[in-house]
Amino acid sequence: MSFKKILYGTAYYYEYLPYDRLDEDIKMMLAAKINVVRIGESTWSTYEPEDGKFDFSKLDKVLDAMHKAGINVIVGTPTYAIPSWLARKYPEVMVQVSGHRKAYGARQIFDISNPIFLKYADRIIRKMISHVANHPAVIGYQVDNETKHYGTSSSNVQQGFVQFMKHRFNGDLDALNQEFGLDYWSNRINAWEDFPSMDGTINGSLQAEFEQYRRDLVNQYLKWQVELVNEYKLSNQFVTHNFDFEWRGYSYGIQPDVDHFKASEPLDYAGVDIYHPSRKHLTGAEISFAGDEMRTLKNDNYLVLETQAQAFKQQVPYPGQLRQLAFSHIASGANMVEYWHWHSIHNSAETYWKGILSHDFRPNPVYNEVSQTGAELDRLSPHLVNLKSTAEVAFLVSNQSLTAMKNFPFSDKHNYNDVFRSLYDEFYKLNIHTDISDEHHINLSKYKLVVVPLLYSISDQFLEKLNEYVKNGGHVIYTFKSGFTDEHVKVRTVPQPGIISEACGIHYELFVDPDGCELVPEDKTISKESDLGLKDWMELLIPDTAQIIAKYDDPNWKDYAAITKNKFGQGSTIYIGCYPSQGVLRQLIKNYVDELGIQRTEETFPIIIKQAKNELGKQITFYFNYSSQKLTIQDIKAGTELIKDRQVSGQINIDPWGVLVVEGQ
Repeated sequence: MSFKKILYGTAYYYEYLPYDRLDEDIKMMLAAKINVVRIGESTWSTYEPEDGKFDFSKLDKVLDAMHKAGINVIVGTPTYAIPSWLARKYPEVMVQVSGHRKAYGARQIFDISNPIFLKYADRIIRKMISHVANHPAVIGYQVDNETKHYGTSSSNVQQGFVQFMKHRFNGDLDALNQEFGLDYWSNRINAWEDFPSMDGTINGSLQAEFEQYRRDLVNQYLKWQVELVNEYKLSNQFVTHNFDFEWRGYSYGIQPDVDHFKASEPLDYAGVDIYHPSRKHLTGAEISFAGDEMRTLKNDNYLVLETQAQAFKQQVPYPGQLRQLAFSHIASGANMVEYWHWHSIHNSAETYWKGILSHDFRPNPVYNEVSQTGAELDRLSPHLVNLKSTAEVAFLVSNQSLTAMKNFPFSDKHNYNDVFRSLYDEFYKLNIHTDISDEHHINLSKYKLVVVPLLYSISDQFLEKLNEYVKNGGHVIYTFKSGFTDEHVKVRTVPQPGIISEACGIHYELFVDPDGCELVPEDKTISKESDLGLKDWMELLIPDTAQIIAKYDDPNWKDYAAITKNKFGQGSTIYIGCYPSQGVLRQLIKNYVDELGIQRTEETFPIIIKQAKNELGKQITFYFNYSSQKLTIQDIKAGTELIKDRQVSGQINIDPWGVLVVEGQ
């Protein structure tokens, strides 16, 4: 599917307003060139105030008014926040976590697999979507909202998991016990009816399998909603969902509770909610990594269904940042940028998660910048819609490895996503374009280089594919702990790193904590002036055929390697057997990609450069300045800078938190 223009908009909650100001809001939206709103996903109790009594009058009022104004509407199914009457009548729909059922109040605290919940969710979805599907304002639907499994371990989930395992092992309990090591501490299961609740398990391998099962519940739930909506939607309407990420006050890394790659399969478009640090902490990396994953999910443009306007006090943007960020989303492949949300809420949980408008509803600097950006996007939309880009580098991420390493952590300070982001951020800052995929969806042959952080739990078959990829001319960067266990988190019985030892040219028998140890560079790859300190983990690598890039400075470990490089067949690998500083990673990555001839620019962060082809067949280059200083870009190829409609080439200045969009001649 292709869009005719860039969609620029906001989530809008007429139901939350302290008084009716729909006409005034639309007037302000039109002035800001807002052309899309998302509605309806949060207000089940408004549309069904009593069991079986439906009232869509407020929904209709907004749809009619938006259509009259020429503003498109995305309607959300309202299932992520259930009405109080449903929880009162059927308390068993509330999510049970570790034997305790949560009390009603917050959103997303129900069991997504509970048959009673699904019965009522089915009814509200059918009633609502059939009611709005033929409305001319509606261009698409968002199913649910930031869906996860919410930690559910209710009895029906436990029973479902037992059936899942029974099917996976063809009813063979001996095979199950052997594969998961259940003889340990007398955890052996000798009859399927004795299968214990997963709430108390001490078996990390079995726990990881349970997490996979719960992620699959999310896949099934979203697929079920998509199929319901597809029964009613028109051929020119789309279905999406707003995926989110690990949350650290902002979007940080791979979502532990959702397999984005599998869950996105039934969607027409991948959608995403992206939040990020602001002001002097803003780097744009969160927008970039989230965009790289979303674009790769469907190999297509994606939709930003939520990103921050004002948000919290620590996230109020500097002047220019909102405008810069809108263009950043588009540069990564977004066809829509939508703010959460239009107006700040006057009571309840998110009172101080502020929208475009503050509590007084008056124009303010954020609204004014949204308006400026809207006018620019409206004018430039033919040049920026449906941008396409290709990458020579892919990150290979793994939900299974992330989950397994929660049960078997390598550190009490850092996790899977820390290692992923430590690598990703350096590629980003070096202006090296990347895709992000997983072991089930990646097409290895598309890429010159694959970066593999902490691939701890993975099948023999896929590791053999990686070896073959290198042998045939591909290149891989591995980190420590890769290849350590199979897909059931069972440690391999060969010298580590097991199957990939062949391509990496190393093995190891011992791993230790650094305890103050530092790196000793063995060649010019790493400068001695770098921060050579180590965090959390050291593998004592024994080179077989590999070249040593760095050793350890502890005289007791002086005979072991820390980082190696190996030629294998027509390709090569780098194996990082420790957790080094960002400076060391930056040098490793820079030298390796230059050796491989992978495209990058001489400019580095805080100048960020993104490139894509537009529908006019021309190359679009975005230049971003992620700093508070005016900077100079040294070598801009001749073209038209679209925002100011001027010819540029060679050296040019870029304002603090500024953006240039150059269309090549």
